[in-house]
Formats: sequence, C-alpha cells, structure tokens
Amino acid sequence: METASSYIPILILFIVAFAFVAGIITVTHFLGPSRKTDEKLENFESGIKKEGNARQPFAIKYFLVAILFVLFDVEVVFFYPYAANFRALGWGGFIAVATFVASFFIMYLYVRKKGAFDWEK
Repeated sequence: METASSYIPILILFIVAFAFVAGIITVTHFLGPSRKTDEKLENFESGIKKEGNARQPFAIKYFLVAILFVLFDVEVVFFYPYAANFRALGWGGFIAVATFVASFFIMYLYVRKKGAFDWEK
C-alpha cells in the first residue's frame, strides 16, 4: 500500500524544476541586453515589408472550417479505444459506438444542409 510519503520525491522534482525555470528566466532578464529601439519593436514577418492593415477581418468560412475540422477530427480519436477493445466490449460497446457515429452523422447532415461546405457563398 502506498502512502503519501512515497510521493515526496515527485514533489521535490516539481519544486526543483520550477526553481530552475524561474531562476533561468530571472537571470536572463537581468543579465541580457535590453536596448529597445523602434526598429527592434517593429513587427517582422519573414523579411517582407508590411502592406496594408493587419487587422482586416478573416472570412467566417475560415473559422467555420477550422471548428468543423476539430469537431470531426476529434471524433476519430474515440474510435481507437473501441478498435483496441471491441471484443471485450461486446454488443454494449457496439451499440455505444453506433450511437456515437449516428450522432456525428446527424451533425454532418445538419452542417451540410446549412451550407457550411459551400465555398462559393
């Protein structure tokens, strides 16, 4: 049986790691150069001179596709545990995964009906 005292080495490791990181950041802050000029504070983008306003808004399609990608990509992550244990899970596991897939298929049909995949709009 493990006790709380068996976790003391891990606690010491976290304290040492935190102290090391804090110490390095503090030392480099005080010893490093700090000459701030207008040229150094100017935005740098791959050596290309800036043109126009960087604050112009993106099209909503960009964000919509990103959110849909995350939504449907994360779905695939949940298939791996089922695939690794499908015999042990039996019919109960199959019904759970089928329900999961059906709910995502319904979401896919809804998104398609709303026109989220139409780039011309």
